[in-house]
Amino acid sequence: MIEVAKYSGFCFGVSRAVKTLKELTERSDSGKIYTLGDIIHNPTVVAGFEAAGVRSITADELPEIFREACDGHDVTVVIRTHGAEREYSDRLSAEAETNPNFHVIDCTCPFVKKIHDIVKENSDEKNVTLIFGDEKHPEVRGIKSHVKGRAFCFTDKETLENEIIPLLSPQDDVIMVSQTTQNLTEWKKCQNFIESLYTNAKLFDTICSVTEKRQNETQALAGRVDVMVVIGGKNSSNTTKLYSISRKVCPRTYLVEQAEECRNIRTGKNSKVGITAGASTPDSIIEEVKTIMSEETKDTVENGQIEAEESFEKLLDETFKTLNTGDVVTGTITQISNTEIKVDLGTKVTGILSYDDVTDEPGVKLDEVFKVGDQVTAYAVRVSDVDGVATLSKRKYDAKNNWQTVVDAYESGEYLEGKFVEVVRGGAICTIKGVRAFVPASHTTVEEGGDMNEIIGKKMLFKIIDVDTGRRRIKASARIPARAAARAERKAAEAKFWDEIEEGKEYEGTVRSIQNYGAFVELGAGVDGMVHTTELSWRHIGNPSEVVSIGDKIKVFVKSFDREKKRISLGYKTEATNPWTLFTNAYQVGDVVSVKIVSIMPFGAFAEVLPGADGLIHISQLDVKRVAKPEDVVKVGDVVDVKITDIDYDRKKISLSIRALLEENAEEAEETEENTEEEAPAEEAPAEETPAAE
Repeated sequence: MIEVAKYSGFCFGVSRAVKTLKELTERSDSGKIYTLGDIIHNPTVVAGFEAAGVRSITADELPEIFREACDGHDVTVVIRTHGAEREYSDRLSAEAETNPNFHVIDCTCPFVKKIHDIVKENSDEKNVTLIFGDEKHPEVRGIKSHVKGRAFCFTDKETLENEIIPLLSPQDDVIMVSQTTQNLTEWKKCQNFIESLYTNAKLFDTICSVTEKRQNETQALAGRVDVMVVIGGKNSSNTTKLYSISRKVCPRTYLVEQAEECRNIRTGKNSKVGITAGASTPDSIIEEVKTIMSEETKDTVENGQIEAEESFEKLLDETFKTLNTGDVVTGTITQISNTEIKVDLGTKVTGILSYDDVTDEPGVKLDEVFKVGDQVTAYAVRVSDVDGVATLSKRKYDAKNNWQTVVDAYESGEYLEGKFVEVVRGGAICTIKGVRAFVPASHTTVEEGGDMNEIIGKKMLFKIIDVDTGRRRIKASARIPARAAARAERKAAEAKFWDEIEEGKEYEGTVRSIQNYGAFVELGAGVDGMVHTTELSWRHIGNPSEVVSIGDKIKVFVKSFDREKKRISLGYKTEATNPWTLFTNAYQVGDVVSVKIVSIMPFGAFAEVLPGADGLIHISQLDVKRVAKPEDVVKVGDVVDVKITDIDYDRKKISLSIRALLEENAEEAEETEENTEEEAPAEEAPAEETPAAE
């Protein structure tokens, strides 16, 4: 069996960079193309671009590249996904502004750019910036170059504690960020350590959300397979992190760059193989690896070959994975019945969750709450190596882990959602986040003398009214004022919204208000985001009301957000609506199109080809004869036919000509006239008179 991790292969930033560079190589007018460092950390992809004429350069080679542009060559430098150090990005921008032959395309990952902005806004000469990342990695070098003041890099808590903290003062103001591809578990350790020393430290969770999901998924997958294959460049930070995470769980983990390397990996009979890949790995290589591993697994099973080395490693692996009573385990659900759930724990024993150990709620259908393939975490309450079974309890795990949440709600007065599950003497029992609580009859929603069984199974909000920590007993009330209940529900909905938000996520929202600088859009749960004026349209607009109105339903996506400040920046315009994209998809040089004159200048007239895509009819192209002033030929609002004579893709400029059409029409008329003359029948000569016969 082969299982490929869901979050394998290209992430958004890498996909965008590779697509941009690919499109650049396919254009005939792109000139010489360079990347400042390898576009991504994948040797196969880099080699493919080299074959297409792209050369990877170092910062030391920039002066030579600048000279090429000065000599008249068209040159484009692409900044890779990891970003560039500030010194070099500034030099590239300055050169592009002064040299029309030099172009820069910035493919820095948006997550990396966000870290640049964070350190630029929060660092100064007085504070200290701590960067959790490899100091030699290009991404970290770029981040560090934007820091104002002192900066220190580290890759683990031990280095932070023993080598960096001794250099700091307890009075220092500290900010801390992380390289986007670092290990999440180690980051949390460092985060907790800094919080214990500097209560006012500013800590920014900058590990990419995709990286976090990829690492968590890799850890879970490695726990349920016999062999793990991690695909990616050996110089790729996020790939090596995946390899490290996987190897701790599955000793038989292999790191490969090319699919052919997998032919050296031997699998045993009925082996389970897991495949994951770094953010710079193309889907094509993942598919090749999957195909080869399928062949290898099939060959091994057919030939019945189980090598001694593999057998020993498997036995050793099983020994290390032996469970003990009281262990917290995470596994994958493999089978669900009405009375129990079977869980693959990645060990030599199978986990069993009986109905009563899953939930306190009677009447719950297990197959409606859980699905095969779901991850579940529980306590191992009894382990029998002889029977090959581990009895698990999710109910006890949930109750213990959520106890503090319930206690905190008692102290803060917060309302929590729960469910009535049982009628008892003097009241009822409800479960709140897996914790059982007693609700006195007077605190239920049943009137005196009513049937308590009517509330069983009902979900509602509860207020914790008493906590007995010593006896671990909770007393709750379901009698909550309607206004407070509504407020709690809104708060819960808002909290859920902020838990699920991520960059790039799309929403359908309602325009709630319009300001000069942008439109506020209600996204649900009472949460608003703002679409800046520049994000509403590809063309320049004076006010958002030119594009949207209050009450409009519009589709937007999250550009960035700040959970602490409750701010969301939204995008509305997309590449699919970009007038330049629409134009280049619809037209090419030589096409004839009807355009509308929108403005007149001394040197010519600007005409709208498509809304937002204007072209210039130079004064020399307005007529076949010399034109003194453009307004002598056209005026604003005129609709005229023109020919597209040139498209400058780099500068996004369109050249139009009325003259070219007039000349073509004149030539066609002349040819038609000549053809008509050639085809006309010649006049007959007069017949000679024949003398009359005498």
